[in-house]
Amino acid sequence: MPVKTMLTRIRGEYLEMPGLQLTLEQAQRLCGVELTLCKAVLDALVDAKFLCVKSNGVYARLTDGEVSRLRPAKAGLGADEPP
Repeated sequence: MPVKTMLTRIRGEYLEMPGLQLTLEQAQRLCGVELTLCKAVLDALVDAKFLCVKSNGVYARLTDGEVSRLRPAKAGLGADEPP
């Protein structure tokens, strides 16, 4: 499997499943590729600041739990409404 295809696939898995945390071996089984190729792809996603490696060795989204939801601004309907 080409590296670009692997990057797209692994990125897609993490985007589709918020909170996903995989060890190298789990990611390798999920993608069905050689361990060294899988590690190279995961490390590339870490270098790109898409993934991080936690202290227990799992790869997780760098932004999981840190992304705030933006709220739409509210327009005042009348002059006597507080901002």
